[in-house]
Amino acid sequence: MKPRWYFAFFLACLCLATLLPSALADDRGESPLDPAPPKGITPEEIIKRFAAKEKEFAEARNEYAYEQDVKVQTLDGDTVDGEYREVFDVTFDDKGRKIRQVVFAPQSSLERIQMTQQDMNDIENLLPFVLTSDEIPEYNIIYAGQQQEDELHTYVFDIAPKQIEKNKRYFQGRVWVDDHDFQIVKTSGKTVPDIRKKGQENLFPKFTTWREQVDGRYWFPTYTRADDTLHFTGNDVRVREIVKYSKYKRFGSKVKITYEGQELPQGQQPPGQQPQGQQGQGGGSGTQPPPSGTQQQPPPKP
Repeated sequence: MKPRWYFAFFLACLCLATLLPSALADDRGESPLDPAPPKGITPEEIIKRFAAKEKEFAEARNEYAYEQDVKVQTLDGDTVDGEYREVFDVTFDDKGRKIRQVVFAPQSSLERIQMTQQDMNDIENLLPFVLTSDEIPEYNIIYAGQQQEDELHTYVFDIAPKQIEKNKRYFQGRVWVDDHDFQIVKTSGKTVPDIRKKGQENLFPKFTTWREQVDGRYWFPTYTRADDTLHFTGNDVRVREIVKYSKYKRFGSKVKITYEGQELPQGQQPPGQQPQGQQGQGGGSGTQPPPSGTQQQPPPKP
């Protein structure tokens, strides 16, 4: 996103200004942070376990179709004076490749800022932040304590990139890790770096993302909210950003292998021959997030 200056000297891009060592935290349903060390496990072991789980989750998410609803607003006080909206489905084509289909995209009424490709990439990749074992070496990870999140007991870690490489985006903030599944259930912080160059500004807002359990195994992002003031040179712009992720459904394939007209049991190969038959793509079964008690409750959604 970038500011649309009414002065003619430059255009620039949206999102927030100051890098924070720790993130926003919504205190709804939270207990006070307990800095005591974990019992029966070290912080290093927790990091190793949740990073491995996050890698599994990242791979599993690539097998799911879902809907993503993005809303970005500018506010004058509490009055919305501009809005960008896009709803799209992440689905699969007949070859099993993931595709993105826009289903609703009214004309943007934003005047003081403008969405940029970096904003869209962050919304797609960093707001639903995933920290896998492959990315662990890129970050400093500090144990902050333990905290109750609704009915979940969580370990809390502060995260920041060790160094920022050119043209690469990172997350900086705080994550909450469920002590049972060892998966991230909440993320709060911002994407970095902000960009301030001559004639261009690209600032990114602080945000919080909540996850809920899908299919009884993985914690998927379901709701992101940002409400922040971006301090551009010459003016401030309050921005509200809401992203909803819904309709998760696992995509699967069905394969029939036949031999001499008979369907073989799954996994069995025809004797002395390559498998023959017909292959088709089909949707697998998925569930909506489970009822309260196995999920966090995000704040009231506007």
